[in-house]
Amino acid sequence: MKDTIHWLVKYQLLYCMFTSWDFVCGQIRYSVPEELQVGAFVGNIAIDLGLDLKQLSARSLRVAPSPRKQYVDVSLENGILFVNEKIDREQLCGTSTECVLSFNVVLENPLSLHQVEVEILDVNDNAPSFPQNQIRLAIAEIMAPGARFPLEAAHDPDIGTNSLQSYQLLPNEYFILDVQVRDRIGMFPVLVLQRALDRETISTHHLTLLAKDGGVPLRSGKVQVTITVKDANDNAPVFSQSVYKTNLLESAPIGTLIITLNATDLDDGRNGEITYALSTHSSAEVRALVAVNSRTGEIRLRGHLDYEQIKTFMINMQAVDNGHHAMSQHCDVLVDVIDVNDNAPELSLTSLSDSVAENAPIGTIVALLSAEDKDSGQNGQVQCQIPNELPFKLDSSIKNNWKLLIQHTLDRETTSSYDITVTCTDAGHPPLTSKKTIRMKVQM
Repeated sequence: MKDTIHWLVKYQLLYCMFTSWDFVCGQIRYSVPEELQVGAFVGNIAIDLGLDLKQLSARSLRVAPSPRKQYVDVSLENGILFVNEKIDREQLCGTSTECVLSFNVVLENPLSLHQVEVEILDVNDNAPSFPQNQIRLAIAEIMAPGARFPLEAAHDPDIGTNSLQSYQLLPNEYFILDVQVRDRIGMFPVLVLQRALDRETISTHHLTLLAKDGGVPLRSGKVQVTITVKDANDNAPVFSQSVYKTNLLESAPIGTLIITLNATDLDDGRNGEITYALSTHSSAEVRALVAVNSRTGEIRLRGHLDYEQIKTFMINMQAVDNGHHAMSQHCDVLVDVIDVNDNAPELSLTSLSDSVAENAPIGTIVALLSAEDKDSGQNGQVQCQIPNELPFKLDSSIKNNWKLLIQHTLDRETTSSYDITVTCTDAGHPPLTSKKTIRMKVQM
């Protein structure tokens, strides 16, 4: 428990209050480390909002329902927010630098809504790991010192200093390591030939590559690199670039051409004939997404894309000649996935009164709604509205949250009930819309 409190960082961002019958808004932020046990302390919302503990049950203090999983809940006995389900930061937010759970806390009598954010802090609970425990390379003995051979990168789902920070190649006489760093992809190791190979002297080299993070305690992973020295033809295929960049709409149909690669080989005959293929280092996810024409170098889409699941992916390619001792060259194709508006807003009722007194004053809140859209950018920006002829109006003072208020005096003898259709539309092209109808009775 002391460790939990030591980790805990809490600060209140915003708090505002209006009239006794009007909406109360607030935003409070807490920080907790990931992997806390169910029941672990997050913060005391009652104290931070200045609430009377004796009234928590009467005011129905609760976390507002949401389409997403409820990782945090609140106790009616003491107003403490606690972990309701164990949080894995990597599963929740991937490699994003910021990981925040946003939800609303609701009180009744009077009705009020408070926005709460819980920042999930990373802990060094993952070691760097390679996709395989062994990497195999075949290198022709004719290769000159300075030749470079990209290796598959290690992966660490942690972030910051807890993530992958360095590579180390254990000392040997023939190879050194050059670590490359690229935007959005990170660092990856390249094996560099330092001394000419002699197959008759050493036909196989065994190297050990380490990947280390910067966490406390430091964690590391390793992979064995086995190099077979082969006789080869004089020239390897050559790509014009080491990295090709392109983009693709997430709605692109199967069969869409991503890129056509063209490597050259100065040799004649079979030694100059080139076959294209995915590198052995390509991940299973990429193999499921793309198909390669081995003769033409065309790379086409073979799976469905979803921007909400994958925003960028790297295709590791190789060109191999058809000589007796085949030589190969590698390149990478970086594909950026472009978001399209394929998700409609999702509406949730945070609080609803199924009836309202006909003498209720103008400005009385009768319902609270929230809307979320999984798309990004303007595709995820949501606006909600109701028909103008109704004696109600929607008002928003917290992002993605709306109050349904009485706008004109009600008359039960004229209209005893209303069907209020809330229409929420995003700002995409074309826009997508969701609707929810609220039944409201007028009481004497």
